[in-house]
Formats: sequence, C-alpha cells, structure tokens
Amino acid sequence: MSKKKSFVLRIDPETFKQIEKWADDEFRSVNGQLEWMIHKCLKDAKRLKQNSKESKKETE
Repeated sequence: MSKKKSFVLRIDPETFKQIEKWADDEFRSVNGQLEWMIHKCLKDAKRLKQNSKESKKETE
C-alpha cells in the first residue's frame, strides 16, 4: 500500500455538497472522489508520469 499525504482542505459548502452527491453516484467516498478528480485532471493535463501498471489498466 502506498503512503498518502494528509492535509486540511477548506471548501465552499455548496461545492462540497455537489462533490458529495457525485461521489455517492459513483459509489465512492468524498475523499476517494476528490482523489479521482485530482488524478484525472493531472492526467488530462499530461502532468503525470505513466507507469506500466497504469497503462495496462487503461487499456483493459
């Protein structure tokens, strides 16, 4: 299991409510949804190094 960095995030209540609903729709926790959103944005902006495991997941 990889180590994860913890930090405090201040977020507008309405924004949190929308993320919470989206997370529920995707059967994720809010934390998991935020992690997914951040990862997707980094990937879309080509700011992530892809390793062979991630490349295989995306092609399956």
